[in-house]
Amino acid sequence: MKKMIKHSQVLLALVAAAALAACSTPVKLDEPAKIETRTPTPPVETKAQPTVAPVSDTKVVKVDIDAEQTAAVSDKRVIYFDFDSYVVKDDYRGVVEAHAKRLGVSKNVRLNLEGHADERGGREYNLALGQKRAEAVAKSLSLLGVAADRVEPVSFGKERPAAMGSTEEAWAKNRRVELMDKK
Repeated sequence: MKKMIKHSQVLLALVAAAALAACSTPVKLDEPAKIETRTPTPPVETKAQPTVAPVSDTKVVKVDIDAEQTAAVSDKRVIYFDFDSYVVKDDYRGVVEAHAKRLGVSKNVRLNLEGHADERGGREYNLALGQKRAEAVAKSLSLLGVAADRVEPVSFGKERPAAMGSTEEAWAKNRRVELMDKK
C-alpha cells in the first residue's frame, strides 16, 4: 500500500513538472525586442450636426392650492343630524375630511361651525343641542389634525331655520351644522 501511495505521489509530481515545462517559453535575451509600428489613420470627416437651441417658451403653470381646496368644499358646507342627536354620521365623513384638508393647506382660514336644531323642543334645549352638534363637528376636525383655535362652534338653536314648516322634510333640513368661513 505504501508503495502505491509513493508511486502516485511521484506520478503526480511528474505531471505537474510536465505542465510547468509546457507553459514556459524560452526567451532569448540577446535578441532585440520587436517593436510594432503603426501609421495613424486620418480622422473621418463628418458633417456638422445642427445644434438645438433650448426652448424658452416653456410655461410654468402656477397652482393655487388654496383656491383648489376652497372650490373642493364650496358645495360641502352642511352636515345634517338625526332627530335629537349630535353624532356626526359616517355619510358626512367626506365633508369633514375635505374641510380638514383645506384647513391644513390654507393656514389663514378659520371656520364658524353654526349648530342648528328644528323647531321641536324648548329654546334652551335647542340652543344646547345646536352647540353639541357644532362641538361634535369641531371634535371630528380636531381628530384630523385641525387646531382648536381654527374653528369656533356656535349655536343658533331653532332661531335660523333653513326650511319653514312643520314637516319631517323641513325638520330634517333644520337639524344641521353649517361650516362657514370666518370673516
